[in-house]
Amino acid sequence: MTLRSGHTGINVTDLDRSLAFYRDVLGFPLLAEGKEDDRRYAFLGAPGGDGTPVLTLWQQARGAYDAGRAGLHHLAFTADSADRVRAYESALRAAGAVFAHEGLVAHREGGASGGIFFHDPDGTRLEISVPDGAEGAPAPHGATPTCGFF
Repeated sequence: MTLRSGHTGINVTDLDRSLAFYRDVLGFPLLAEGKEDDRRYAFLGAPGGDGTPVLTLWQQARGAYDAGRAGLHHLAFTADSADRVRAYESALRAAGAVFAHEGLVAHREGGASGGIFFHDPDGTRLEISVPDGAEGAPAPHGATPTCGFF
């Protein structure tokens, strides 16, 4: 049996704020919500998915994401087209998301793949990309991968 990714759990400081972001802006449907001791949580499925959890938000963080600590570097999602990535970019900008780069950028100089790189309300680094469709888009870093958030 081969391992594959299951759901991803993200610690958040404010579940209501994070639900508004992941559910309402990015389109992840709420599957279930609950409480364990003082920690609230929510299971989210894939947009248009089969009801299998892909994200779990845990309200148990006491501070914002810290890129200098061991753990998650960034969480990447794949879209079906560059136009869909741009639509997400518009929705994220309207919601006040902070971006690492301007617009759709290539993963590397001259590459066909690329995406947008932004932060959730707690500062967790996120990416929405496509395997092709970014031809001609700028690459923010010539020698290092864009998804490095350098």
